Amino acid sequence: MTNQTTRHSRGLFIAFEGGDSAGKSTQAARLAEVLAAEGHTVLRTREPGGTEIGEKLRSLVLDHGQGHIDPRTEALIFAAARAAHVHQVIMPALERGNVVVCDRYIDSSVAYQGVGRGLGVDRVLEVNLWAVEGLRPDLTVLLDVDTSEGRGRRTSSLSAEDRLESEPDAFHEQIRAAFRARVASDPDRYLVLNASEPLDALAATIVDAVREQLA
Repeated sequence: MTNQTTRHSRGLFIAFEGGDSAGKSTQAARLAEVLAAEGHTVLRTREPGGTEIGEKLRSLVLDHGQGHIDPRTEALIFAAARAAHVHQVIMPALERGNVVVCDRYIDSSVAYQGVGRGLGVDRVLEVNLWAVEGLRPDLTVLLDVDTSEGRGRRTSSLSAEDRLESEPDAFHEQIRAAFRARVASDPDRYLVLNASEPLDALAATIVDAVREQLA
């Protein structure tokens, strides 16, 4: 993970990936808190979102009631939000030497639109790498959650499911398989964890892995 498109000489880029309700936001927050306490300047952000235009695009693509969104349009909205996010927020933070902790990144588009929507892995990956000028995370933490467990976590919460979360379980099974395929294609780039493990144990493993990256 030392090529020009993945490694920044000063900052560190960590992405969290996984199915819906895998616990990405929780673990991203825990990691950011620990790193900040250790003296690092940390930017915690999310996709889609992270910028003014990105948050508006997030609402368009995830909220119900926006009308029909075909798969290609959906993929391009995510890519557009990501382009703004990288160029306005992530790259400047890395250039300042910050640690960037991001909830979702390109692998989500590959999984959800490339596989789940049937647009093709290579095509979606190409569009997104162009959008971000080839920027890849230094480490991607994949929280692997069983589809039925993920559904149970969502239905037990007070929040309503968004457009993608409300897709049938068969769709989410495809997403889980797609993430696993991404790991198989480039295993050194990932830390894969069972999202059913205790939160504290997951957090400790993630922190240890990121400390190794920082070292």
